[in-house]
Parts: sequence; C-alpha cells; structure tokens
Amino acid sequence: MRKGEKTKLHIIMKSAVLFNEKGYAATSMQDIMEATGLTKGGLYRSFASKEAIALEAFKYAGTVLWEHFARAVAGRKTATEKILAMCDVYGDTVHNPPMSGGCPLLNTAIESDHSFPVLREPAIVAFERMSAFIRGLLEEGKASGEFAPEMDAEAAASFVFSAIEGGIMASRLTRDNKHVRNSKAQIERWLSSFRRT
Repeated sequence: MRKGEKTKLHIIMKSAVLFNEKGYAATSMQDIMEATGLTKGGLYRSFASKEAIALEAFKYAGTVLWEHFARAVAGRKTATEKILAMCDVYGDTVHNPPMSGGCPLLNTAIESDHSFPVLREPAIVAFERMSAFIRGLLEEGKASGEFAPEMDAEAAASFVFSAIEGGIMASRLTRDNKHVRNSKAQIERWLSSFRRT
C-alpha cells in the first residue's frame, strides 16, 4: 500500500470511530485533525470535504460490522442459530460494541434523517442490505423445513432487524444490556412460533 493510500485509510478509520461516537454534524475538521494527527492540508490532500470523509467512514464502519456478523454466523447450522448469533454481536453493546459509540447504522440513520442528509441514501442501502441478509436466512429456514412455509420472510426480517436495533438503542440509552437480551429472547420465542412441528 502506497503512502497516500495508508494516509487515506488512517483518516477513514479514525474518522469512523469519531463520527460514531460524536456524530457527523458535531464532528469538525479540527476534531478529525486532532484524531489523525494530520494538518488541514494533509486531510484535504486525501479528501475534498468532511462529507467525503463521512461517506468513506460509513462504508468502513459497515465493513467492520459485516466482519463481526460473518464471524458470528460461521459454523451455525440453523437459521435461528444464525440470527441469534447476530444478536450476540451486540450482546454487550454498553461496554463492548463492535465499534465504539454503538451501532453505526442506527446512529447514521437517525442523524441522516435531519442533521446530515448526505448519508441518507448510503444508510438506506446499508439497511436494505442487512434486511436482505436476514430475509435470506429466514428463506433458508423455510427451504430446509425449519420454518413453516406461510412465514412472510420479508415481514419477519423487518421485525427481527427492528427488534435488534431497538434493543441496542434502549441499552445504549439506559446503559443496561438487559434490553438487547430481552430483544434476543423475544426474537427467539417469536421465531419458534414458525417452527414446524
């Protein structure tokens, strides 16, 4: 990797954490300079604007999350096991989230709705990608006979994803992981209602 590419990656990695902890709108170029140890000129040699950094930082954060989810589902046999393993990625969201500051998708979705709209479309794409992944797991479960054929996989994926994100939000807000545990338990109970007997 060339020096310029290393510098760019350094900016992206540091900024991803900074944006996730502090928020996009509240993070200044000065904050990024301090986090990266670069001058303003050093930043602008790699990126034209804070928005450009934010877009790349969000992509990087998504890559970090997908790595966590891929490791979590690896070796799991059933759709239920895979989905519950995804919940476990945020099992200690208060003290040990996959990325400091909580869930990048949740944080970005909230902020892109009003204070940083440049990330709205990328957040929608990330949301749809994750929903499709969960839906794919549920379809696998239907195909294997784990779940009854009448399960609406699209609606079920929407519920599962919303329950996971809601648990993360509540746990981050209250500093109590019981909400992510409760969400996981309810997802498990709800999925069991679709199991074929």
